[in-house]
Amino acid sequence: MPVIRVTDLDDPRLADFAHRTDVALKNGSRTEHGLYIAESALVLERALRAGHSPRAVLALGGTVDEAVALVGDDVDVFSGPGELLAELTGYILHRGLIASMHRPALPPVSDLIADARRIVILENVVDPTNVGAIFRSVAAIGADAVLVTPRCSDPFYRRAIRVSMGTVLQVPWTRVGDWASTRSLLTAAGFHIAALALTDDAVSLRSFAADAPERVALVLGTEGEGLTDEAIAAADTVVQIPMAHGIDSLNVAATAAVAMYALAL
Repeated sequence: MPVIRVTDLDDPRLADFAHRTDVALKNGSRTEHGLYIAESALVLERALRAGHSPRAVLALGGTVDEAVALVGDDVDVFSGPGELLAELTGYILHRGLIASMHRPALPPVSDLIADARRIVILENVVDPTNVGAIFRSVAAIGADAVLVTPRCSDPFYRRAIRVSMGTVLQVPWTRVGDWASTRSLLTAAGFHIAALALTDDAVSLRSFAADAPERVALVLGTEGEGLTDEAIAAADTVVQIPMAHGIDSLNVAATAAVAMYALAL
């Protein structure tokens, strides 16, 4: 299929890229589970390696050949001058290309945790930048899966994928329900639930990591407010990271990295 030159921004084939919000893409028509945007050739390559299917690609001139090589001849590849493509999308394509990708179906929680030893649970983390940074640490430092609560920012949002360097597409993840059902599933699978929070009975991360259970679910809470009372009540242990200089806590993404590193040693 030849590369399609963009000349008319009203071309309906460009609808996936025309100032579409993450929410609009998630609810995209003519899709089973919605769409997301993969930004850069690296992220597109990781998405394809994960088995995700592209619907269309928008590429600047210098990345057209790379885009075609990645997606083949059966996927529309659109190209045009940077100014025109920025007018279409609402942002500059700094990384050369973006692709609209079909979202995969999310797996059941039970499948994700069946063979896992370390998992991370994100409760109501609303900033996609933090979500992406946590996924990058999960991939780099070592956890087997991520579970996100209903109010947590979507890991497939463009900013989360970009900050994660595409690792959101590599690390298995899914959504969980309420804490009663989540605790029941984790306990039945043999997980010890460790909530990162500042409570009077919290134990030091150093102490917890020194004799950590075989299977641990690390629970991290929303920016500012931290974990809900329900999350803390569901935990087997509340853990805190020792601080200096009068600081009481770290950014949630930094907390995730520190906690995972301590448990990986």
